[in-house]
Amino acid sequence: MRCEFTDGLKVNYSGSLQITKGSDVNVFMKEGAIPVDIKGRLESASQHASCEEMRSIAQTVRNTVGDRACIH
Repeated sequence: MRCEFTDGLKVNYSGSLQITKGSDVNVFMKEGAIPVDIKGRLESASQHASCEEMRSIAQTVRNTVGDRACIH
């Protein structure tokens, strides 16, 4: 599932998670490295096709790992 927001935030979840916002944010988490609670929320958001849930998840991830991270 891919969500793009008017402020430039992009969230892409297809097993792995990628969050970008211009050159300010670049977070990538490989499928096996996504914490179980976040993965459950991502699956739920995908099933509901909810970009607002994806935005919330992206903020949680950014608060946890920062705005620049590549986690394998």
